[in-house]
Amino acid sequence: MSREIVINLPIEPHEVPTLRELVGWDGRHSDYPAIFERCNFWAGLRDEKNIELIAFGNVAGMGLQHGYMEDIIVHPKFQKRGIGQALVKKLLQEAEQYGLEIVTLTYDSKHTSFYSESGFTPCSGGLWRKKD
Repeated sequence: MSREIVINLPIEPHEVPTLRELVGWDGRHSDYPAIFERCNFWAGLRDEKNIELIAFGNVAGMGLQHGYMEDIIVHPKFQKRGIGQALVKKLLQEAEQYGLEIVTLTYDSKHTSFYSESGFTPCSGGLWRKKD
């Protein structure tokens, strides 16, 4: 990958929801731009022409010992090129500089090898969801 992933890349509020929808997720349009104000930091990458957002991820939390990584997204046309791992590694480097000692995330079990190769140790955890 020749382009550089940028921490706190300037991103318009509509760009992440659009990227989320391209990978088949709910856009969560109401979350943006609030997420940029509430997370510790984010990272992004644009296409060769520096126009379209093709990768995004963020780390949120109290900013003390622990952070939570979420929304690791790579545009479908750019997947399987090492961008996802580079994105995760850039976020982990920033977490270390930020002073975080622990970063957690949740993911579908089909992504275990991706996150293991990116530096995460698989472990058990729990999930609570609001009932509809």
